[in-house]
Amino acid sequence: MSASAPLTDRWAVALGASAAAGAWWSAPPSVWLLVGAPAAALLWRRPALVCLACLVVVAALGARAEAGLRVASVPWQGSVTLVTDPVAQFGSVRAEVRAGGHHLELLAAGPVADALRSAAAGDRFTVEGVVSPLRPAEAYLRWRHVAGQLRADTLRPAGAAAWPWRLATRVRSLIESSAAALPDQQRALFDGFVLGDARGQSTEVASDFRASGLTHLLVVSGENVALLLAVVAPLLRRCRLGPRLAVTLLLLLFFALVTRFEPSVLRASVMAAIAATGVALGRPAEARRSLALAVAALVLVDPFLVHSIGFALSVGASAGIIALAGPLTGALPGPRAVARPAAVTLAAQVGVAPLLVTAFGGLPVATVPANVLAAPAAAWVAIWGLPAGLSGAALGGGVASLLVAPTGWLLGWVGGVARVSAGLPLGRLGTGGAAALSLGVVVLALGHSRSSVPVWRWLGRVGGALAVGALVWPGLALRLTPPTGPLDGGIVLHRGGGASVAVVSSRASLGRALDSLAAAGVRRLDLVTVPRGGPADGAFVAGLRHRIRVGRVLGPPGEQVRGGTAAEPGQRWRVGGLVVTVRATAPRLSVSVGPIAAGQAQAMPLHWTGTARGVHAPSSEPARPGRLPDGGRGPPG
Repeated sequence: MSASAPLTDRWAVALGASAAAGAWWSAPPSVWLLVGAPAAALLWRRPALVCLACLVVVAALGARAEAGLRVASVPWQGSVTLVTDPVAQFGSVRAEVRAGGHHLELLAAGPVADALRSAAAGDRFTVEGVVSPLRPAEAYLRWRHVAGQLRADTLRPAGAAAWPWRLATRVRSLIESSAAALPDQQRALFDGFVLGDARGQSTEVASDFRASGLTHLLVVSGENVALLLAVVAPLLRRCRLGPRLAVTLLLLLFFALVTRFEPSVLRASVMAAIAATGVALGRPAEARRSLALAVAALVLVDPFLVHSIGFALSVGASAGIIALAGPLTGALPGPRAVARPAAVTLAAQVGVAPLLVTAFGGLPVATVPANVLAAPAAAWVAIWGLPAGLSGAALGGGVASLLVAPTGWLLGWVGGVARVSAGLPLGRLGTGGAAALSLGVVVLALGHSRSSVPVWRWLGRVGGALAVGALVWPGLALRLTPPTGPLDGGIVLHRGGGASVAVVSSRASLGRALDSLAAAGVRRLDLVTVPRGGPADGAFVAGLRHRIRVGRVLGPPGEQVRGGTAAEPGQRWRVGGLVVTVRATAPRLSVSVGPIAAGQAQAMPLHWTGTARGVHAPSSEPARPGRLPDGGRGPPG
């Protein structure tokens, strides 16, 4: 770039935006445009021409990548190399592999899967099976360059992984062993915090972190990269600039390999590499410039990254923090120890709000207090937990338990914050609420940065009030108009007279049900009906009890749910202001739920059993006109 046309920070942002636009376009441009735009950029070296050339080249690369995602249904035999660690799911084991010039999803079930369960990325296998195109439900895999599915009939090890993969797997094993003395759930959280490995996390814990806005702690992100560089900084300062840069780049590359090249790690690693290179060359780059150039470089290498929600969230959160965290810290009241994490959280939420609303249906309000309470402890999990765990693993015995105890306390604190925050009836911000919060936070930050101008000070106060109102309103709306009806996850929620009833379908999903109940502000279910009452329903109810107070559980005869009650056809149960009528018990329990009609309560043959708040059970004795069998006393409250 000539001195007369420098690539300023604004043009760097435009370059990153151009690369992203080209990746979204992913259409083959004309030959003249594909050749002419880069040639013009090289000849005249103007920022606008560089941006145009980047857009055209990325669009062409994206189109070529999409054209390569075509496979036919054919028998297949040959060697494959694992690209990801295997994941057990629905009775089978899955992993992404490189096979015959294609990127495929390897699926193994039954005895064939046994050899795959203990494998790791980089391992090689000889596979015989059938390759088939992706089904519509698996179309999302194409953005990971997966062209089809390889269903294995036979699978045999075919040699060790290449040495970089073996070394990375060894490091991962050492890190995992550092948490061996912790309970299972805490060990799973540790793997998520440090390695981004979510395979051992339970559905309930994952839902807690989603509903509380703490999911970013369960994946490796830029914070982990920053911690890595902070740990090695004292050693690198002893090196000259050249060796220091080389060691830094090698560390970043190896860390990305250890964490399996997660999109958020790629963004943070490339951004750190650009910043380190700028320092070594005597041209330090601002964070905004580093982020924009990192986006341009990564999308140029892999245009499909723009379709990765993890990459988009990482870029959005980073952009929000870079632009808003500084002025927000000064604008928020309270001590800096509280204002700083709150400002970072609000800034990140503004950056990711459009994505969270469109992709996940809303932004949990609980994320602000949850991050203020949990983020500092989560950082110390890596700072203390990793070296202490490795030292304990080497020393063994009681020393290991003593050294990892603080790690367990930190993980317990973060997990408790996630669970409690997920259960708070604070609601979620939809499109309008997210827009109001974003506008309020931006105006508040601008008002503080330009506080010398009276009108901006006044606007800053207005922005602060708008942001507070946007955060408070969802919780008030839940109290004014509590959600009822079908919820995501296969449950139907009924409310009446201060009580709640959940009717569970045979296709219920625990994770989605917990998420939808959290969004509805449900903290107590007075009655839950399950369709079959078998082990699956028992596990579902146990998952609900992880976060929600569950009263009586109603199932068909022979139900096996802990604390459950067998229903009979024709029975009626009074729950607050609702009546639950058992319509059938075979082949599965079927009920109808409706409000108690005026004057109906006194004539219903029901009596209070005291097993749950507001629940009345069927009576075996006849009712006298106008009186309840228990002497005419209605439900408490």
